[in-house]
Amino acid sequence: MRAGDLCQLAAELVSEHGDEALHFARRAIEEYASEGIQDRAQFWYVLSLFLDDIVAMRLDPDRPIVLH
Repeated sequence: MRAGDLCQLAAELVSEHGDEALHFARRAIEEYASEGIQDRAQFWYVLSLFLDDIVAMRLDPDRPIVLH
């Protein structure tokens, strides 16, 4: 997935579930990592970065993303 797609997915999750979406992501990271499913754990980790920034209002998902 592209960064913009991940951002939109994160925005939809936050819109639907609020900051609970971040808890979902953290739980998914732990569960997938403990099961040895690294690609899914990494996906949820990256998504959690977007979720965290959206919940903390450091990222506006309606604006273009600039990755450094």
